[in-house]
Amino acid sequence: MNDTLWQLEPATAAKHRLYKRYLDGYWAKMLQPNGAGNSWPKVTYVDAFAGPGRYLGGEEGSPVFVLRRLLDHTARGRMGLRPNRVQLVFIEKRRDRYKHLVKELGAKFGDLSALPVRVEVVHGEAAAETARALDHLQAWGNPVLAIFDSWGNVNVPLTLLERIAANRGSEAIVTFGPNWFNRREDQNAEQLDDVFGGREYWQRADRESSTDERWRAWLSTYRDALGRAGFEFQLQFEVVPHTGQPLYLVHGTKHVAGVEVMKDAMWTVDPEAGTLFRDPRTRGAESVGQLDLFGSGGGVHPELRELIVQRLDDGAITVEQLRDWLVRETARWLGKHANAAVKTMCDEGAVHVEPTGQISKRSVIRLR
Repeated sequence: MNDTLWQLEPATAAKHRLYKRYLDGYWAKMLQPNGAGNSWPKVTYVDAFAGPGRYLGGEEGSPVFVLRRLLDHTARGRMGLRPNRVQLVFIEKRRDRYKHLVKELGAKFGDLSALPVRVEVVHGEAAAETARALDHLQAWGNPVLAIFDSWGNVNVPLTLLERIAANRGSEAIVTFGPNWFNRREDQNAEQLDDVFGGREYWQRADRESSTDERWRAWLSTYRDALGRAGFEFQLQFEVVPHTGQPLYLVHGTKHVAGVEVMKDAMWTVDPEAGTLFRDPRTRGAESVGQLDLFGSGGGVHPELRELIVQRLDDGAITVEQLRDWLVRETARWLGKHANAAVKTMCDEGAVHVEPTGQISKRSVIRLR
């Protein structure tokens, strides 16, 4: 049976919708000059599990839509696209899929060497070829966005992520499939040591026996690993499609602007597509559509309420501290959601705010 191509899963389609929005914002932020007129001398994008470039139904694979949206970006004229400045690397381990990807990119874009960006299509194993490509392209010292989108075994050494995180402006996204969190008798402890940075970091998660808590424990453990690798900000979230199994993503970035770009992407994904992004730490919040998720239904969204209560369980904080916590620690909520949520919860009697009166960033919030 020929399995070079496969059907596009609903969760992957949902993830692709997020990536398209995220990369639109990422390219605009990283390639255009800032307010002072400065810009990065080089930016490198790596898709380490690139696939064949197309699905059985004809849908574009990530290498195709990533390159297409960059070349068609509305801000392209201000991005300074040059092959020695903007580099895209697509890595595929299976030779049949690698060959198909090369053919697909050629059919869509013609001679890749004639493009205003450098495109490298590499056959080989994800981690080893990522490091080798970044060496070859002299990418170190400048921003790298590395996408490790393996559906199954996430076998990327933490040492590689540490090297990436050491570069200014760098980010990484790692995907976990729904079956990764099951007990993996076929994966030895040494492999997990490489992925998480040591046995002491992952054994507690592996001891979790509850099916519903096990994936949360592993995801949180990996989020902590990205923090140890050097990514100051780490987001963890569940991508829930309208039908089918979910996916789990962990995003590491060096700057709060990277957090904002990712969260803005969640906000702008087409609500009609039925995609839900959920914070893994919430358990009681109902699953709702994207329109309600971002406030059209009024009131405080159940997930936001649950997260605020979790934070206040640790003690009183100011509104300013809550705003910062929402940005840094939650999957999708931003600082701007804090004031309205606090006011509503105060009116409901769920929290107490001091001093009374108008809520400001210095107002202190505690649970009643």
